[in-house]
Amino acid sequence: MAKCDQGYLCDVCGEPVEEITESDLYLRFVIGEIEARQLMSARERHIRCNPVQAQFIVAPEFEPVVVEGPFDKRKLDPEQVRSREDLVTRGWKRLAELPGQGLPFAEYPLPEVRSREES
Repeated sequence: MAKCDQGYLCDVCGEPVEEITESDLYLRFVIGEIEARQLMSARERHIRCNPVQAQFIVAPEFEPVVVEGPFDKRKLDPEQVRSREDLVTRGWKRLAELPGQGLPFAEYPLPEVRSREES
């Protein structure tokens, strides 16, 4: 079966990534870690299947993710952790806003990411 017929399968667990709100790929796009042209070729995974990234989402409606080992945010510089938590959490909340909004694709990223791309 062609990949486009399969939908987007998680590179980690193999299950479908059915909603943009659970997409690590789109989260990385929204926070400016990848460009739009990379969306078609980059590997997809669920947000929770990328625990190193998911640990930085801090919101009451998101069950916390704990990472053990060298990438555990508790072992990182507190100022950098706060900055990363702010960015990734805002990106995750932005993903939650997108369904049903009818926004143009170019408006998916956070405002500072769009500003950076326009310069």
